[in-house]
Amino acid sequence: MSDSKEGTSRGGFALKILKGVGTPFFAVLLAVALGSLIMWLSGYDAVAAFRALYLGSFGTPKAIGDTLLRSTPLILTGLGLAYGFKANLFNIGAEGQLFMGGLTAAWLGVLIGTLPWYAAVPILIVAAMIAGAAWAFVPAILKAKIGAHEVITTMMFTYIAKYIVSWLVVGPLKAPGPIPQTNQIAPSAVLPRIQSLFSPETLQSFPFLALGRAHTGIFIAVIAAVVVWFMLKYTTLGYENRAVGLNPSAAETGGISVAATTVKALCISGALAGIAGAVEVMGVHGRIFDQFSSGFGFTGIAVALLAKNHPIGVIPAAILFGALSAGAGTMQLEAEVPQKIILIIQALVIFFVAADEVFTWKVKRRQKEAVSSVQ
Repeated sequence: MSDSKEGTSRGGFALKILKGVGTPFFAVLLAVALGSLIMWLSGYDAVAAFRALYLGSFGTPKAIGDTLLRSTPLILTGLGLAYGFKANLFNIGAEGQLFMGGLTAAWLGVLIGTLPWYAAVPILIVAAMIAGAAWAFVPAILKAKIGAHEVITTMMFTYIAKYIVSWLVVGPLKAPGPIPQTNQIAPSAVLPRIQSLFSPETLQSFPFLALGRAHTGIFIAVIAAVVVWFMLKYTTLGYENRAVGLNPSAAETGGISVAATTVKALCISGALAGIAGAVEVMGVHGRIFDQFSSGFGFTGIAVALLAKNHPIGVIPAAILFGALSAGAGTMQLEAEVPQKIILIIQALVIFFVAADEVFTWKVKRRQKEAVSSVQ
């Protein structure tokens, strides 16, 4: 009897893993298939397009570096959104929290002066986390206290953050010159490129390490993914987050404060998005300027959805979207396929993942109705 139960338990676990991995995989396959059909109907060569896309994203060490470069902020924003989604909170304002994290890193990065890198880098990362969390705090309080929907409030705060940055880079924080941007951060606050960690002789012997603009922020992103996974799985904070997301009424009955968990979840989500902004400033631009993000906070929503809100799954999901972004230019240049096709494929991926969620919800609802009618 116990063996039968154990077998059933293992089978259910295997089915859960298969669904978690299989659904995103098939969503990507379907998106690619439909994207190919759209290319064909539009008169483009789909095979040549995807070949060029692959070459632009993984074909050379430099292309791999570009993919990692674009994936790094997506991992961090995807993590932040996934953490919020786990508590059934839709933090659509990750873009604004990213802007505030980047602004804080750019401002402090100039002020730290001659501090050594082992002090400057952690200070900027922590400060960006605080800025991102603070920008999510007001929407969190509004949600917890008066029930204001976080989708609306976080989105509104995104626009506020963007306009604050726009005002500062043309006004109080503007660097000398005609371009609206801040001063360059101190050299000790810059995240080094991965290839700079190796000698020219090493790069010559191992050319795959010549990853172009890819910087060490990717390691920060991967470490953050592991930390978030550990938090959700093994800590009281993570348990409360998951419990509120699954059933807030039951969580409240069990002694968990839904209001406090809501505030903590949105602030942690904002903190992770804030790190993404800091990493972009410290690893790519060295400063902040008007509209310095290319929508990482919004693409992070797609990353979290594709990863099924699993912190480790966010890494390959972000790399996929990073690869699509990195290879789009090569696809247009070599296969003459518009980059907008990539946006269509991204949208299709989101659609198919969301469609699975809707289908699952519909099946569960019918099952509950069937059980209720029998009772």
